[in-house]
Amino acid sequence: MKITVINGSARKGNTYTAIQAFLEGASAHEIEIIQPDKLNIAPCKGCNACGCFKGCVDSDDTNPMVNQLVESDLIVFTTPVYWWGMSGQLKLLIDKCYCKGAQLKNKKVGVLVVGGSPLESVQYQLIQTQFECMAKYLNWDLVFYKSYFANKRDDLQNNAEALQELKALGKNI
Repeated sequence: MKITVINGSARKGNTYTAIQAFLEGASAHEIEIIQPDKLNIAPCKGCNACGCFKGCVDSDDTNPMVNQLVESDLIVFTTPVYWWGMSGQLKLLIDKCYCKGAQLKNKKVGVLVVGGSPLESVQYQLIQTQFECMAKYLNWDLVFYKSYFANKRDDLQNNAEALQELKALGKNI
């Protein structure tokens, strides 16, 4: 199985720790990581020149990145919580997926969210609802959605139960 993990964080903190634990469990698969903050991606202009299948007209990293997602069997979106939502890096990448949205239908996807508020906070529900809406629109199989509370930089690294759960997620894909 070809898995692409999108790291919606620019730091090597708790989201990075979640990704590493998931990857450890999923090591039997072909894995690629997209790091949006390292790419040159212009915001979507809504020009509709792509027709939702031709690719983006921007001369940036959009088309190679979206092609990588199109070729994936499983896409794992990861993000820290920024202002009750996903990170801007991840949202920018998702917006640019419109250029080949028709080719991204019927994908298996997973979502990992790490935030600094307790799990009862509405922020996790808001992010989950957004991904559920995308999944419904694109007929995605949302195979997992997991949220983790980690306030200090090493909180997730010190949470053995969460790390085991993340490794098991990767292994059971």
